[in-house]
Amino acid sequence: MDIVRIDQIAGHEGGGVILRGWLAGKRSSGKLHFLQIRDGSGTIQCVVFKGNVTSEVFEAADHCPQESSVEVTGTVKADTRSAIGFEVDVTGFQVIREAEPYPITPKEHGTAYLMEHRHLWLRSRRQHAILRIRATLVKAIRDYFDDNGFLLVDTPILTPSACEGTTTLFELGYFDDKAYLTQSGQLYNEATAAAFGKVYCFGPTFRAEKSKTRRHLMEFWMVEPEMAFCDIDENMRVAEDFLVSIVARVLEERQVELEVLERDTAPLEAVQKPFPRVHYRDAVKKLQAAGTDMSDGADFGGEDETVLTKMYDRPLIVHRFPTAIKAFYMKKDSEEPEYCLGMDVLAPEGYGEIIGGGEREEDPEVLRAAIKAHGLPEDAFKWYLDLRRFGSVPHAGFGLGLERTVAWVCGLPHVRETIAFPRMLDKIWP
Repeated sequence: MDIVRIDQIAGHEGGGVILRGWLAGKRSSGKLHFLQIRDGSGTIQCVVFKGNVTSEVFEAADHCPQESSVEVTGTVKADTRSAIGFEVDVTGFQVIREAEPYPITPKEHGTAYLMEHRHLWLRSRRQHAILRIRATLVKAIRDYFDDNGFLLVDTPILTPSACEGTTTLFELGYFDDKAYLTQSGQLYNEATAAAFGKVYCFGPTFRAEKSKTRRHLMEFWMVEPEMAFCDIDENMRVAEDFLVSIVARVLEERQVELEVLERDTAPLEAVQKPFPRVHYRDAVKKLQAAGTDMSDGADFGGEDETVLTKMYDRPLIVHRFPTAIKAFYMKKDSEEPEYCLGMDVLAPEGYGEIIGGGEREEDPEVLRAAIKAHGLPEDAFKWYLDLRRFGSVPHAGFGLGLERTVAWVCGLPHVRETIAFPRMLDKIWP
């Protein structure tokens, strides 16, 4: 008799199997126990009929506590009432390790309580659905870039200087010097793009932002492509094509999980090319006409993004932001230097910015002046200036925040459920 995972059960209809997993729940009705067995690949109902097993087995199933680890032997039967189309008629049941009273009961628990038990909450059907969708997005992201000529090149987690701003750095000792947890792999991506043409990095990034909003984590994953011989228009085209591709993959492969989350998929099905492209200046006018207090020259807040995206049925690309509010490496628009060649992709339904990027300044003297104007130490960026001294070309790229994207695709109210163990302003345990 084979040991089988639940996601393989369809191939064993009519045959005997051994399942190993955990008791997720049960109910009893006289001579029957209905056990919900979870093994990580899925959950299946296992029916224990008193006439088919010994009295010891029937009693063991009756008294087994929730989340005990168990081994179940039985015959696979088709059942149209089952969510997966099958159930198991039990012939044997063994408790591997009996669980203590489980702190997460079928009753309603508050989010704060569940977050304190995050290591156990991960076992729930809802969390399974979210993290499976996350895994599909990760695979889709890698496949898109791998299939479109990009090379994966890992960038450092420990860095000697800031990329996005000195006020959000996590500082740590590095022998007799200081180092910082990376905010972005972009600067290193620019070096590898000059070597390989089209590259991407994908890994954890860190921002010491004292923020408790539903969109922020202290540690999050970001994918960052960078392209040589690329301008802002091509950058927007790639970001658009990329986002359409990864959303389509989730719709194709994770319908069951989206149903578990009760996600309305209509807004996801509307993620089709082309995305609207709106100059920052025009976006401000739209917000002001809508009655917001948005001022020209300011960055968007969460509410501004929500109001703006409600005007469209798909993601929106806002481009050419004020130079004064963007990073030192952003290239200025030659026709309107007060604006830079930056762009953000805003997700609909109030989820806001999920992609940020733009064209980089390739002139070494202009870049040197920008470093000085931002009060940054030129010595720390000597290597970065070298990239402009030895064969500089127009180049551009962007970064997509994975957790915000997962929140949007899953329709979640907060990013804390988008990663197994979230790091927030007031939470680093477990």
